[in-house]
Order: sequence, then C-alpha cells, then structure tokens
Amino acid sequence: MEHPHKDGETTAAAAAAAATVAAADPRGASSSSGVVVQVREKKGPLRAAIPYMPFPVAVICLFLNTFVPGLGTFVSAFTVLCGARTDLPDRHMCCVFWLNIAAALIQILTAIVMVGWIMSIFWGMDMVILAISQGYKEQGIPQQL
Repeated sequence: MEHPHKDGETTAAAAAAAATVAAADPRGASSSSGVVVQVREKKGPLRAAIPYMPFPVAVICLFLNTFVPGLGTFVSAFTVLCGARTDLPDRHMCCVFWLNIAAALIQILTAIVMVGWIMSIFWGMDMVILAISQGYKEQGIPQQL
C-alpha cells in the first residue's frame, strides 16, 4: 500500500522540478516567441581583397598555399587583374592586386616561424569558401553553409 504513495510523491517532486526549470528559463514556457539575430563579418582590407575565383582555381591556390606558403595568394593576385571580383568594389584593380601581393609577402616572410604557413593555409581555405559561395550565388541556389 505504501508503493502508490511513493509514486505520488515522485510525480509531485518531478512536477515541482519542472516548474522550477520553467521559472528559471528567461524565454518562458513557450518556445514560439524568439528573436532573429543577423551577424555580419567585418573584413579588414587584406581579407576583403581575396578574389572570388572559380572553384578549381581556388582549390589549386589552396594546394599551392599548403605546400609553398604565399604562392597561392601570389597566384590569386593575378586573378584580380583578370577580372575576379573582390569585396573591395570601391578600390581600383591595381590597389587590390598590390594588397594581395602584400598578403603573399607577409605569408612568405612569416613562414619561418610557422605563422605565415598557417595564415597561408587559412587564406587558401577562405579562397575555396568564397568560390563555393560565389557558385551558389551564380546558380541561384539558396546558401546554407
């Protein structure tokens, strides 16, 4: 006879714990109300100078940057002269070219202490990410990266 009484106590304790959790939740009990937050990345001039290249060219630049730091970035600078778009539309093509050359030199000169090599790999990954996002935009496919 005591067994049903203990189940009742357990149920009451569980209900009290659920009420405590709901009271501690700042969103309240319903999850239907919410706030949409949009985050936009602010890019510096060197990062914004990375050109949007075709996917195969971006992969080649990533490969070059992985094994010879700065070489892929150097090659990507010439794609700017061939008409590749960047996130610096108000700057002249030659200025963006020299920004990419400066990034390549930074990668080459700091590769001795591994910083440039790591930066070079991340730069190549950014090139591939930009190429993929550009491909989605050109094809009209919604982007879900």
